[in-house]
Amino acid sequence: MKPLIEITTVPIQIEMKTTNARLEYARGTAEMEISREKNGLSIKSRPIKINIDTFENRNSLSPTLARYLEQNAQKGHQAAYQATATYARQGQLLLETQVGQELVTQFAEEAMMKDVKTNVGLDFLPKPGPEITWDPGEINIRYEMDKMAMDWKLDKGSFEFTPGDIEFTITQRPDVVIKYIGGPLYVPPSADPNYEPLDVRA
Repeated sequence: MKPLIEITTVPIQIEMKTTNARLEYARGTAEMEISREKNGLSIKSRPIKINIDTFENRNSLSPTLARYLEQNAQKGHQAAYQATATYARQGQLLLETQVGQELVTQFAEEAMMKDVKTNVGLDFLPKPGPEITWDPGEINIRYEMDKMAMDWKLDKGSFEFTPGDIEFTITQRPDVVIKYIGGPLYVPPSADPNYEPLDVRA
C-alpha cells in the first residue's frame, strides 16, 4: 500500500548584511586675509605772523578823549611844577637883591628867552613808532609707513568614526507542508470503480 500523506519541511532562510566599521579624517583648511592700511606723508606749515600795534602811534596824531585828558593833565602838572620852581627861584633872588639891581628886567628877559627856546612851533609827528612783534613760522612734517596685517584662520582636522553594523533579514520563515497524495475516498467503498471485494473465504 502506498503512503497517502507526503510531509515536506521548509527550512528558515536568513540573510545577513554586515557593514564594516570605518574611521574618516577630514583635513583642516587654512585661510589667510591680508589688509593694508595706507598712511603716507603729512606736511603742515604755518607762515610767520607779524603783529603791528599802532595804538600809541595813532594816539600821538589823534588821541582818544581819555588819552587827550590824560596828556593835558600831565602838561598841567608839569607846568605847575615849573612855575613853582620859577617862583621859588625868583623869590630867592628877591630876598638876596641889592640896591640898584634890576631883577624885574632880568625876570622878563629870562621868560622871553625861555619862550624863544621852547615854543619854536616844531614837533615830529607821530612821536612813538608802531610796536612790531612777530610769531615765528612753523613747519611740521610727518611720515608714516603703510601697515600690512595678516590674519590666519586655521581649521583643525576632524575624525569621524562610523561603527560596524550587522543586519539580519528573514527571507523565508520555517514551514511544514502536509500533502495528501492518495486517491479519492469513496463512501461506501463499493462506490469506487476499482473496488474489488475482499475474499473473506480464503
